[in-house]
Amino acid sequence: MFAMTENDDHQLRVSKIQNGTVIDHVRAGQALNVLAILGIDGSEGEEVSVGMNVPSDRFARKDIVKVEDRELSQDEVDVLSLIAPDATINIVREYDVVEKHRVDRPEVVEGVLSCPNAGCITTDDEPVTSRFEVLDDGVRCAYCGTIVREGIASLIDT
Repeated sequence: MFAMTENDDHQLRVSKIQNGTVIDHVRAGQALNVLAILGIDGSEGEEVSVGMNVPSDRFARKDIVKVEDRELSQDEVDVLSLIAPDATINIVREYDVVEKHRVDRPEVVEGVLSCPNAGCITTDDEPVTSRFEVLDDGVRCAYCGTIVREGIASLIDT
């Protein structure tokens, strides 16, 4: 459904989506992590278009993710902001952008990440919801203090 077309500048462009979400200005190399956050692995039949390492006016290079027939929840946007703090979320309806906003990094995320510390109370059989404080360069578990700077996408609860 997402036809690639060539314009006069000889740059490839992905065609517009009819309805859904476009996640733009994702740091180059993070598109696959965005898909992981959204739980998109190709098994559900969702129509997705990904542009990786494409030229950008704001950055030297960026990634773009387009998801047909899906609008992101605030929880998804909050987690997305951890790996794509400069992203822009565009909601598309009938081929028109009806809503556009930049992600805001929350101060805290709850119940969306697993603590990698095997000794943390959240990894026991206790009914404790994970809670992470958002740092400039990562997240910190509110219970055990473990700081995670890399691989945040791998900690997402599914």
